[in-house]
Amino acid sequence: MGNTLRRKNNSVLRRISIRFLKIIVFAGIPAAIFMYYFQLKNITVTGSSRYTEEQITAKLLNSKADTNTIIFYLKYKYFVDVKIPFVEKMSFELVDNNSVNIKVYDKRIIGCIEFMGDYFYFDKDGIIVESTSKRIDDIPLVKGLKYHKIVLNEKLEVQKEELFDVILNLTQQIEKYGLNVDTIIFNNNYEVTLNCGDIKAMLGKRDTYDEILAKLKNIMAEIEGRKLTIDMTTDNSYYIAKPEN
Repeated sequence: MGNTLRRKNNSVLRRISIRFLKIIVFAGIPAAIFMYYFQLKNITVTGSSRYTEEQITAKLLNSKADTNTIIFYLKYKYFVDVKIPFVEKMSFELVDNNSVNIKVYDKRIIGCIEFMGDYFYFDKDGIIVESTSKRIDDIPLVKGLKYHKIVLNEKLEVQKEELFDVILNLTQQIEKYGLNVDTIIFNNNYEVTLNCGDIKAMLGKRDTYDEILAKLKNIMAEIEGRKLTIDMTTDNSYYIAKPEN
């Protein structure tokens, strides 16, 4: 009786072992092939002016599974919304079994303000989109704005709504002419002064700043290396430049 029971138990264990082995063979081997064949070896990143390809890749590769091309592509294409400062969105393209292309779309930042030691960055509509403890050099610091509160992802309420249109026009022309502007300053009459390194340019109050910034570009080429204040508030064919003390 005891021998018969042992034989039955051994037979059951043998059947279970065979079934388990079949599962390993039919599931494990295809999984291993899948992981091997779709190894993510090449990630190409384009479009970002804030991050290098290595920095973007480091933010996306968070686990062992992310090194599989299909898993990586499907994860970020359909399931995970990537949150990276100063990045509006990303698009992902599956190139082949080992390669993915990533297109980065930067947030359009036109300026920043300083508040309690931090820097808050806003877009053309005045929405605060990011904040950092360290200032980003190529985004102008705007002074002279008066505001009651600063809330991330909400509109910055200032003393005059039209100031955002003025800042947008200024930053577009600054970028167009390649001017190195550190600070945009508004006085109580909304007259504009630009700090460009050692050069301070007083532009006054205008409907648009296209023409005056084109002139400033030419002037900057002639006075490079000097510390001056330029009064460009009039529409003369010449401007007065005074040495800074």
